[in-house]
Formats: sequence, structure tokens, C-alpha cells
Amino acid sequence: MGQFELYFRLGINHILDLAGFDHIIFVVVLCSLYSIADWKRIIILITAFTIGHSVTLALATFQLVSVSSDLVEFLIPVTIAITAAGNVLNPKTAKGVQINYFFAIFFGLIHGLGFSNYLKALLGNEESVLNPLFAFNVGLEAGQLFIVLIFLLSSLIAFKIFRVNRKQWTIVVSAIILGMAVMMMIETKFW
Repeated sequence: MGQFELYFRLGINHILDLAGFDHIIFVVVLCSLYSIADWKRIIILITAFTIGHSVTLALATFQLVSVSSDLVEFLIPVTIAITAAGNVLNPKTAKGVQINYFFAIFFGLIHGLGFSNYLKALLGNEESVLNPLFAFNVGLEAGQLFIVLIFLLSSLIAFKIFRVNRKQWTIVVSAIILGMAVMMMIETKFW
């Protein structure tokens, strides 16, 4: 297995790892305002998250930024809760540029710090970290798009077969994720 494939797989595994489901539920809550017809907007949204995530991974890898892992582990569910609460309070379907684009890129910065220590340890043995870092982030993007596809297909089934109202779907999905995020914040015991 080549270097690119190794780090690409690590990126996919990172986002799909159920032990770290915080990324999965963040991607789902980001996309809960959208339908499959909004696929171009969704790709931009997910890429914005990957860019934010990639920036802090790179900064941490090059030891240009260092943040307490306890603080990051608390802030990740805070970002999820803020995004979910925004969807519950304003569950309009996505039209134009939404605050979720800001959430994606800015909160992606925080989420990137969550994996930076592990990735930094892995990359410590590499001569050049740019290619592995790029491969990891491409894998991360692919994994996120897979999650979004599964969520959007589930949404389509809910809308078309079960005749679920789109606004109600957004509220219910976001409220469930909000509850999960609050529980994660309590469990971190940061304070």
C-alpha cells in the first residue's frame, strides 16, 4: 500500500469511526437543511468543513498552534450544539448563503484540532508531511461525502415514502443531535 492510499484510508476511517461519531453528527446536522436537489451547495458546505479541518491539522502538524485537548474535546460538541440549535430555531430550507457555511469552515477549525495530536504522531516518521496531510484530507472529504449521501438518501425516503414534512425533519434531526451534543458536553467535564 502506497503512502497516499494509507493516509487516504486514515482520513476515511477518521470520519467514519463510530467511536468518534462527533464528526458524523456534525456533518449530518450541517446538511439537515438540505435535500438531495441541493447537492452542489452541499459539496461546497462539506468542502468548507474540510478546509477548516485541514487548516488546523496543518497548523498543529507544523507546530504553529497548540490547544489543550481537553478544551478541544469540549468545544467540538459545543460546535455541534450551536449548529443544531440554529437549525431548530430557524429550520428554513437552505436558500442562498446560510450561516451553516460559516459554521462549516469556522467549526471545522475546531474539529481539526481534535485529531491533530494523533495525526502529528503518525506524520512524525514521514520525511515530507505535505503529501500525507493532503491524502488524509482527501480521504476525510470522501468519507464526509459518503455520510452526506447516506443521510440525503434517508431524507429522500422520509420525504417521498413516509411523507415527512421537510421542516419537521430538520427540526427532529437537529433536536436529536442537539441532545447528543449536550450529553457529550456534560461527559467531557471540562469545567
